[in-house]
Amino acid sequence: MQYGFLLTFQCSTLRLSDAISVNQEATEVAVLDISACFDKASYETGVNRKLLVVIAYVESGLRSDALNRNSNGTYDIGLMQINSSNIPKLKRMGIIQKEEDLWDTCTNIRAGAYLLKECIAIYDLSWRAVDCYNKGSKAKDISKYVWKVYKVLSTVR
Repeated sequence: MQYGFLLTFQCSTLRLSDAISVNQEATEVAVLDISACFDKASYETGVNRKLLVVIAYVESGLRSDALNRNSNGTYDIGLMQINSSNIPKLKRMGIIQKEEDLWDTCTNIRAGAYLLKECIAIYDLSWRAVDCYNKGSKAKDISKYVWKVYKVLSTVR
């Protein structure tokens, strides 16, 4: 089940409503090779497919080989830039068995969808949930990251 047909994001400096259709067409963002992975992750978690695609675009430029090291010693893996601090949780959830599983594009998308689903459970379907995906559950303010997601999301039909 999808989380509705209208995402309403609100915070003190941002009041936006973005209609996001829940059809399964390929979006304007090129995801032809991985489209089925986004479809499956969206169906399995109930997280809007288009939001998943946009987050992947902002996180990695849709590059499944992306690897980024963070100043705090953690690193982000793959298309959805799964932070290494989430690996134990993803193992407990049965999404991965070992870290290397995150290099599989579909597994990486699935992991990202489950992490975003957790953020939505904490913050409802809001910009804060999007920020939580980027910063973890300690997200407090709407960040530059959220604005990046919003800008890309507003260009996708």
